[in-house]
Amino acid sequence: MKAIRNFFEKTKPLVQKGAKYQWLHAVHDGFFTLFFVQKNTSKSGTHIHDFIDLKRTMGIVVLALIPALLFGMYNTGFQHYQAIGELESTGFFSVFFYGFLKVLPIIIVSYVVGLGIEFAFAQMRGHEINEGFLVSGILIPLVMPVNTPLWMIALATAFAVIFGKEVFGGTGMNVWNPALLARAFLFFAYPAQMSGDSVWVALGSSDKVVDGFSGATPMALAAAGHPEINVMDAFLGFIPGSIGETSALAILIGAVILIVTGIGSWKIMASTVAGGLFMGLLLNIFAVNPYMEMPFWHHLIIGGFAFGAVFMATDPVSAAQTNTGKWIYGFLIGVVAILIRVLNPAYPEGMMLAILLMNTFAPLIDYYVVEANIKRRLKRAKIAA
Repeated sequence: MKAIRNFFEKTKPLVQKGAKYQWLHAVHDGFFTLFFVQKNTSKSGTHIHDFIDLKRTMGIVVLALIPALLFGMYNTGFQHYQAIGELESTGFFSVFFYGFLKVLPIIIVSYVVGLGIEFAFAQMRGHEINEGFLVSGILIPLVMPVNTPLWMIALATAFAVIFGKEVFGGTGMNVWNPALLARAFLFFAYPAQMSGDSVWVALGSSDKVVDGFSGATPMALAAAGHPEINVMDAFLGFIPGSIGETSALAILIGAVILIVTGIGSWKIMASTVAGGLFMGLLLNIFAVNPYMEMPFWHHLIIGGFAFGAVFMATDPVSAAQTNTGKWIYGFLIGVVAILIRVLNPAYPEGMMLAILLMNTFAPLIDYYVVEANIKRRLKRAKIAA
């Protein structure tokens, strides 16, 4: 680490204002703060300093995503070898390595395109490079089907960064979760490739299955009138689905990391689950089709519900900010997600649309919560007077 610091210290004069490579100042500063904390000190006023800055916060979120990512890689290989009938004869590392080779290019494309655009905007504006894409760059691959073409990943990432963040001013100013915006863009722009049963399992190898295997997700089966699921497989993640969304266990591990470190809001997570259970139970009571009859708690372990509740709904920028607002925001996400999932036969999911919808209304929720607090305090002040 000392050698890396020395390199940055020696090259710093070359990128300062007026120097030969001043146009690289934002890039140089961005990489330096990725490894080290700045030596800046407060000049005036009262400040509270903490070792947790935005990069460290984003780093913890990435750490929490690792279990879902690693299992997603393994499940990609698992689904492939199961489809061609060679799972029992294939070792653990071969299964994982197959998934690793499928998922890695998606991650690389996401980071190269996203960071490239953020670096370009930072240079043009003369601002520091925002750290938010450290998380978005891994979230985008995790919410995609594994066989999504790389050009689609690149296009969706560019759309999410430019129209989801930069037009609003960059990290901390965005209205919607960028990763979900990327998923929504592909869902509406290329519905044939991003919906249905055929997008969930990786293509086979040339000597076994070419362009071949279509695997229905548990939600697709439920929407078709076959709501029975293997609960243990669904909880562990051995089911078809987007890369990072299948394993409720891996997601739960990530949730514990976020809650213990104080990075993720447990209020939003808990209220989202409560909203989903409430709507699922309500639909059970008034069930008129097999999907509505599916046990309400099954919704928590299939599809993107768990992943969305832990990693997407809790985005501190696009979520509600007030404590009461977080409870309302999360509960409505859970309710709307299950409502869309069960009652819309053309789209047996719902978490993505529910979170994006509540991202839009989060400022309004906070506004009315604050207004209600002001009215209560004014009432107490009048009584006291």
